[in-house]
Amino acid sequence: MGKKDKSINKEKGEDDKIADKSDIKLERPDYDDLLTMVNVIAKPMASKKMTKKIYKVVKKAAKSKQIRLGVKDVGKALRKKEKGIIVLAGDVSPIDVYSHMAVMCEENKIPYVYVPARIDLGFASQTKRATCVVLVKKGEDYADLYSELKESVKELPLPL
Repeated sequence: MGKKDKSINKEKGEDDKIADKSDIKLERPDYDDLLTMVNVIAKPMASKKMTKKIYKVVKKAAKSKQIRLGVKDVGKALRKKEKGIIVLAGDVSPIDVYSHMAVMCEENKIPYVYVPARIDLGFASQTKRATCVVLVKKGEDYADLYSELKESVKELPLPL
């Protein structure tokens, strides 16, 4: 039990060495693969081009601290009548975690949109954790991008 078989190491050649960590590249699924993993209530879903714009605005808002993260914090902000754009992740399970958020947004007349992956939403908001809901408030640094995004989100059809 205490002895190790050294013959195994001798039989393996130099070619079978494990690659360095720098050589390993993790490949993220593309937009179409992520769409297959979204839940049923994820409507209106942002297009691929709009998703990139959303991540860009979220990243700029996170740098200037004009962002609210998480179901609890965003829910509190909505009750306090804060304005902005709500970005929801489409791959959250169980759905009950944030199914009430869309209703709160519609009651407060705040535009909301779904993106395919919560891990990407977390990275865009510059945290190491995945997040399922983000409230992006208007900032001076990115006002033109924000207003353009808000108009395109408002144009998306709401689910019936």
